Amino acid sequence: METIKLISPIDGSVYAERPVASDSEISAVVERAKAAQAEWALRPVKERTDYALRFLEALTAMGEEIVPELAWQMGRPVRYGGEFGGVKERTEYMVGIAESALAPVTASNPKDGFRRYVKKVPLGVVMVIAPWNYPYLTAVNTIVPALIAGNAVILKHAAQTILVGERFAKAFQAADFPKGVFQNVVLNHAQTEKLLGSGKIDHVNFTGSVAGGRAVERAAAGTFMTLGLELGGKDPAYVLPDAKLDHAVANLVDGAFYNSGQCCCGIERIYVHEKVYDEFVEGFVAETKNYVVGNPLEQATTMGPMAQARFADAIREQKAEALRKGAVAHVGMQVENDREGSPYLAPEVLTHVDHQMSVMREESFGPIVGIMKVRGDEDALALMNDSPYGLTASVWTSDVEHAAALGDRIETGTVFMNRCDYLDPALVWTGVKDTGKGAALSAIGFDNLTRPKSFHLREAI
Repeated sequence: METIKLISPIDGSVYAERPVASDSEISAVVERAKAAQAEWALRPVKERTDYALRFLEALTAMGEEIVPELAWQMGRPVRYGGEFGGVKERTEYMVGIAESALAPVTASNPKDGFRRYVKKVPLGVVMVIAPWNYPYLTAVNTIVPALIAGNAVILKHAAQTILVGERFAKAFQAADFPKGVFQNVVLNHAQTEKLLGSGKIDHVNFTGSVAGGRAVERAAAGTFMTLGLELGGKDPAYVLPDAKLDHAVANLVDGAFYNSGQCCCGIERIYVHEKVYDEFVEGFVAETKNYVVGNPLEQATTMGPMAQARFADAIREQKAEALRKGAVAHVGMQVENDREGSPYLAPEVLTHVDHQMSVMREESFGPIVGIMKVRGDEDALALMNDSPYGLTASVWTSDVEHAAALGDRIETGTVFMNRCDYLDPALVWTGVKDTGKGAALSAIGFDNLTRPKSFHLREAI
């Protein structure tokens, strides 16, 4: 029997192992979802949001178990307490706007004797293919609004965080969701592609690599399902001369290195105006040296291992290539087990970098960042846009209007001023270029999980 093994980055042990579903089990999952969705969609929105809040309560109640479990699965230090703050914020926001966002839209030009409106009806069966780096937050972005909108959901979680899917299932069961409305499945890649190509899934949301997104798109070709693809980023920051440097340094260090840099909207490249460049770099390096890299189960640890050794080795290769081409490394932190083939990796700050180096062009997804000096806005904008990705970008300045004007010219899904690495559920989460397609959260997120259905009702004459 084929199984999925979860190898813990803490010590390389097999932390969990689960059998993949059989063909008959997969078929049964889909049939249950279709049958349950038809009845679920008939329930009032208010009833579905009440269920969602009960799910949130049930999931949150598992916190003491989930936090160390996450550390074992993907390495995040227990001191950060899991992802419950964001899960709560996003769930409660989508619950709060659901009735207005899903309400029928009446035709703007009334006509006597007619009722004319557009309803937002559920797509049907939604499949969520969730990643390991923020395994609860990224999944919630689609699962909760999809269910509130009247869809059934099938979750296929990443092998690295396979227990998260089980936690979701337990929480939905504790919230007394109707059977079949939410189901967690364990699949290999071939089974996932076959299911997507079956024509039995109405929408898929995938978060992962560009290569993974292309595989999903190929698998779904010809089915006419809708897709949501969030495929990563190489998110830039631009620090202007009028920025509050202490604030910028503290927040950009956190934005670059939180979660060991394993965040699609984390800061991966920084452009600093020449007037404040030296001061910024000095502060950034000093702040970075405060990290404590080690066992994520220990409260003193502020940076755990990367999720897999091969991810850390990829960062080591980027650093080595940059140094060969003239970059300068500033941290040089000595960390136990930081060696080739180990997931433990010290954070690094590079200067004298340029866009001929992979560390400034290719997604790193780890604790390394390059800092470049720029002469002004035009230099910064050209470099920020010189990327195949476009998820978020941040501008650090005291001038709101200037930041907004720069934001209009940056090729990105979200523009931040004086903050980074955050997802506001009131604003749509989307991207451009190789970052993918589709949209999550906000009222627009509901639009992407429903289809318009027009009603043109003429009164009897």
